[in-house]
Amino acid sequence: MCNSFPGATAVSEVSIYDWPGMDGAAGGSPHLHTASTEAYVVQQGTGRLETLDSRGFTSTPLAPGTVVWFTPGTVHRAVNDSGDLRVLVVMQNAGLPENGDAVMTFPPEHLVDVEAYSRAASLPSRDAAGGGAAAGAAARRRRDLALAGYLELKAAVLESGVAALADFHASAAQLVSGKTGAWRGYLAGGAQRQAGLTGQQFESLESMESFYLQGARTTMGERKTRRIYGMCGRIQAWELSETAIVGT
Repeated sequence: MCNSFPGATAVSEVSIYDWPGMDGAAGGSPHLHTASTEAYVVQQGTGRLETLDSRGFTSTPLAPGTVVWFTPGTVHRAVNDSGDLRVLVVMQNAGLPENGDAVMTFPPEHLVDVEAYSRAASLPSRDAAGGGAAAGAAARRRRDLALAGYLELKAAVLESGVAALADFHASAAQLVSGKTGAWRGYLAGGAQRQAGLTGQQFESLESMESFYLQGARTTMGERKTRRIYGMCGRIQAWELSETAIVGT
C-alpha cells in the first residue's frame, strides 16, 4: 500500500486559524518539529510566518505563490492577517509528524515530562461529548497556551539572542526521546526504503536493465472531506488510494 507522496512526504491543506491571540494577531499554535522539515506553499490570503531559529527572530511575509520551508528545531507561528490564509503543507518523513514529532511552545511547567505535556496538548476525540464544538474550544485553549509560551520565548530571543532557545530545545528532545523507536519504523518503510529503491534503479540503469520500468503505475490521491483541528489550523489531508488510473 502506497501511503505517502513521492519521497515519503505528506501533503495536507491547512486553513490557518483566524482566532485572535493575546497579542492581537490571529493564527495557529507555535511549535517546532524535532526530525522533519516542513514547507508552506501559500494558496490563498496573506499573513506572516514568524520563526525563531539560528538567525534569531524572523517574520516572513506570506502571499499566494510564496514557498517557504524550515528545518527541525525552527519554532514557527503562522499569522493569518487576511482572515482567509490557506497553505499547502509538505512534510518530510510521512508518519513522524502525525506521531509526535512536533512540540508546542507551552510555558515551561507544561514541558517537565510527557504526562504534563500530554495534558496540555491533547484534544477530545471527534466522538466525545460536544463533538466538533468541544474540539474547537480545546484547540483554541491549546493555541492560547502555546502562544503564551511563544511570546515569552520570542522576548527572550530578542533580548538575549538564540541561546535563549536552548532550554526549550532540550525540553523538546526529552519529550520525544521515547518515540524514536517507533519512528525508525516509519523511516525504514518510507524515506529509507525510497532511497534504497532509487539506488537499485541506478544499478539497473548502469547495466542497461530496464525490466523494472515495466512495473510503472499511477496512483490517485483521494481527498476526503474530513477537516481536523491541527496546530496551525484546520487540516484537510489527502489519503492515497491504490485505484488504478484507466486510460482514455
